[in-house]
Amino acid sequence: MKPAKLHYWILGCVSMALCCWCTSDKFLQSDSHPHTWKKLYLAHHWPVTVCKQNANDCQDPPEYWTIHGLWPDKSEECNRTWHFNVTEIKDLMPDMRRYWPDVIHSSLNRTHFWKHEWEKHGTCAATLEVLNSQKKYFGKTLELYQHVDLNGYLQKAGIKPSSTYYQMTAIKEVLTKFYGVTPKIQCLPPEEGEKAQTIGQIEFCFTKELQLRNCTEPKGESNRLQTDLQLGTRELSVCSDTLPVYYPSQVQHRK
Repeated sequence: MKPAKLHYWILGCVSMALCCWCTSDKFLQSDSHPHTWKKLYLAHHWPVTVCKQNANDCQDPPEYWTIHGLWPDKSEECNRTWHFNVTEIKDLMPDMRRYWPDVIHSSLNRTHFWKHEWEKHGTCAATLEVLNSQKKYFGKTLELYQHVDLNGYLQKAGIKPSSTYYQMTAIKEVLTKFYGVTPKIQCLPPEEGEKAQTIGQIEFCFTKELQLRNCTEPKGESNRLQTDLQLGTRELSVCSDTLPVYYPSQVQHRK
C-alpha cells in the first residue's frame, strides 16, 4: 500500500473507532439503558409471613427480620455469565446464615437463595465499585442491615409481634420519624375470613452513595421490582393505610 493511501486508511480506522467509542459511552450513560438504575432497595422480610406464604416447606422461622435482598431499581440479570461462587463469601458465612437465611429451605448447605439474589440483582449493583464483587455485595448488604437495625428499633418503639392489630399509618409514622425517610412496607392482603392484612416486608432505599433516601416514587413511575416480591403462593403488595395490620408471632398451620 502506498504511503498516502496508508495514511488515509489509518485516519479512517481511527475515526471509526472514535465514533464507536462515543456511541458506546452514550449508550451506557443513557437513562434508557436497561441496566441503568438510580437507587437501591434493602429489603427485610418477616420470616413468619414468608412461611405463611409457603406453608408446605417452611419450618421454625427466625423470630427477627431477615434480609431478602439488596436490589437496584429497574435492573435485573445484568450479566448472566457472572455466576455465583459460594467460596467468595466463605468468610461471611456465619452472618449470612444468621441474617440472610433461606427461610423457606432451612438446610444450612443450601445456597440457591443467595445464588438467585446475586445473579438477578448483585450483577446489576456491581456497577458501583463498593459492590463490584460477590464478597463486596453480600458484605455491604450485611453492613447496611446492621446499620439500619430494624429489629432493634421496632423493639424500642414497642412494635412487636402480637395477636392484636396495628394501624399502618402509625407504623409508617414511627419509622419515618426515626429514620428520616419514608420506607416501603409490603403486606399480604387478607384471605377470606380475615380482617387484617399481614405485614411481610419493609424496604429501605439508598442512593448510589449508600445514603438513606425516600422510597416513594414520582407519580406515573412504575416499580419493576414488584415481580420479585412474589415469594410463594400469595403475593405481597403495598400495605393499605385503611386496613388493620397483623404482625404475626408464629406460623399458624392450616388444618
